[in-house]
Order: sequence, then structure tokens, then C-alpha cells
Amino acid sequence: MSIRDTSGQDQVLTQASPLARKRRQWMIGAAAGLGLLLLVGWLITGWSAGSRSFDGSRVRIAEVTRGDLVRDISADGRVIAANSPTLYAIAGGTVTLDVVAGDVVKKGQALAVIDSPELRSELAQEQATLASLEAEAGRANLDAQIARSAARQSLDQAEIDRQAAERDLERNKRAFEGGAVAQIDVARAQDALKKAELGLDHARREFTLQGKGAGLDSRNKQLLADRQRAVVNELQRQVDALTLRAPFDGQVGQVLVDQRANVAANAPVLGVVDLTQFEVEIKVPESFARDLAIGMPAQLSGGRGEYPAEVSAVSPEVVDGEVTGRLRFTGEQPPGLRQNQRMRARILLDTREDVLMVERGPFLEQGSGTRAYVVEDGTAVLTPIRTGVSSLNAVEILEGLQPGDRVVVSGSDQFGDAPEVRITGE
Repeated sequence: MSIRDTSGQDQVLTQASPLARKRRQWMIGAAAGLGLLLLVGWLITGWSAGSRSFDGSRVRIAEVTRGDLVRDISADGRVIAANSPTLYAIAGGTVTLDVVAGDVVKKGQALAVIDSPELRSELAQEQATLASLEAEAGRANLDAQIARSAARQSLDQAEIDRQAAERDLERNKRAFEGGAVAQIDVARAQDALKKAELGLDHARREFTLQGKGAGLDSRNKQLLADRQRAVVNELQRQVDALTLRAPFDGQVGQVLVDQRANVAANAPVLGVVDLTQFEVEIKVPESFARDLAIGMPAQLSGGRGEYPAEVSAVSPEVVDGEVTGRLRFTGEQPPGLRQNQRMRARILLDTREDVLMVERGPFLEQGSGTRAYVVEDGTAVLTPIRTGVSSLNAVEILEGLQPGDRVVVSGSDQFGDAPEVRITGE
């Protein structure tokens, strides 16, 4: 059996005609033209995308100027009483309230009374002990006087005995010289004088020692009585403190217990508010906390104008990324202030003279202070910049801009980070 080849399928090609060659050239030219058109369209599309136009009314443009930059912080604050202490129960007991929240009170006025039988009973016991010790001190003082009197009596008697012995010796000497008495009587008189002098010396020492001993015993008893008196005075102070009194002229704030309620020692009872002195409490971001200092000038604005103030306190701790501060009015306090009333605060940090600056706007956060759109002849060009410190309404320009440059400070978010855009109708 034989295998057939493909010779039966082969065809002999003749040379292409001129018409076919021309058709092929036309097709190649058409393809090249179509490619060129596509390339031109792509370039035009890219050019139009890079030169998008935006209405000037949708952006805000500010001019770069040179001047003094005042750094400040703006924050919302609430009015609080500068002096608003809370009164506590010094001992456990039953509370009797004499006022209600909102009552106007005077300094020293009784606000509440705490009935503490334990404390009053302890005071009565200590007072009885004091009376006993005072009696013992009085008795010791009397005994000391008696001892001193007895010692003085003995001393006086010894003085008299010595004088008598001295006179007896003189008499015996004169009698001996006249031959009336024997020499032995003179010797006896001399011995009697020496004995009287020794008795006088002992009486003097006895008087001194008796005085010191009686004085020490009396002083010891008196010191015990004084110590007990201090205990009684402290208990008396605590009993007096059971009556809660207003520390100043003001108004009763929040009452924290009910009438006739039983409270524990050191439990809060009520608060008193000083209506004559108010402060404003503000919260500022943690990043500004290091710039705050006590005594910095500030301005407070409410519904009736602006009022000068100063920073009076800055909290040493950070809570939820914020630091709490207080502002005190330096001039006349606004009338009609109430607690928790809202006020706007502006704190002046410092002033930088003759710096390049531009109006602060959203562009600062959008570009992290490293770029901005500079407008010239209707075209906004993305330009790298470097910023410094910022205030409430201006930011310092360190590099990238010159005085007179016009910068898009608001609305640049719609440019989509394009390197160049057109702005019409500005």
C-alpha cells in the first residue's frame, strides 16, 4: 500500500498584480493614520486633564504679606465659681438641713447640724477627766505650799536657835571673865552655838530641797491637766464643727444628702458658691499645653463684649488628649454671670515681628504645611513650601513664597493634587 502526499493540494502562485499592491499600501497608510489620530487624541486628553478649569468663586485666595504674627489659642470655656468649697461631715450622725439649694447665705450662718451622740459623749467624758486632773493639780499646788511653809518654819526656828546660842555664849564669856562661871560652861555654850549653826545649815538645805520637790510634783500635775485640756479643746472643736457654717457670703450650691439622713464621717453634705468671683475653665489640645503659662494675657468674649483675663492655672495632667486650664478676669467682672455659662477664650502666646505670613486655611492641613497652590495669571501651580508657627488666623511662611504671592487657602481639595489648574472668573 502506498502513502499519498500533498502534491494534490499545492497551487502555483502567480506574481501579485499592481492593483493588489496598491490596495495593500492603502491599508497600511490607513492603519498608520488611525494610530496617529489615537496618539493625538491621547495627548489632547492628557493636556486637558492637566489643565482643568475651576470657578474662582469656589476657592478663597489670600495674599502673602509681611508683618507681625500674633500667636494665640482659641478655645471654648465654661464659667465656674472660683471659690466653691464642699462642706463635709466631721463625724457620723444624723443631718438636719437648715437651707436648700439656691439659698443666699451670709458668712458664719448655720447651714446644717449633725447629731453625733458618740462625739458628744466622748467630750463629756474628757471634760470630767479634765476636772479631776485640775483638782489634783490644785491639791498638788496646795501640798507644795504646805511643804514650803513647814520648811520655812524649820528654817526660821533654826535661825532663832542659832541667835539664842550665840547670845548664851557671849553671856558665858563675860561671866567667865568676871569669874562668875567656870570655863566648862563657856565650852558648853560654844558647843551649843556650833550645834545651832549646823541645824541652821540643814534647815536651809531642807527648805531648798522641799521647795524644788514640791514644785516638781505640782508642775507634773499641772502638765497632765494641760494635756487633758488640749484633748477637751480638740473635742470641743469637733463638736462645734458638727454645725456646718457658711465660710463666706454666697449661695448654697448642690445639697448632697437628704433631710434627716444618716451620714458617715467625712461624707460630703453640701456646697457653697461664692457669687462674687468667677473663672472660666477651658480645655486646649495637648500640643498647645507646653506653650501655656500662668499669667499669660487672654480675652474672653460672651454675649455682651470682650473682657480682659489671664491664665490663672494649668492642669499638670492630660485627659483624652486635652489639658484643662483656668482664666481669671483681670478687670471688672461681667455682670449676670452664671455657672456653666459658655464663653469664648483667646489666649495670646507671643508676637513675632516682621515675618512672612498668609491667611490660615484648610490648605495647611491638606498639604501638611509642605505645599500650596500659587495663583498667577489665572493659573494655580502646586508649589512646595515650608511653614512655621501658626496663629488663630495666620501662618508663618519660612520658604517657597514671596510677599505679594497669591495662595489658594481654601478650596484646593477639589484640585485632586493636580500640578497645575486654571482658575476662571476670579
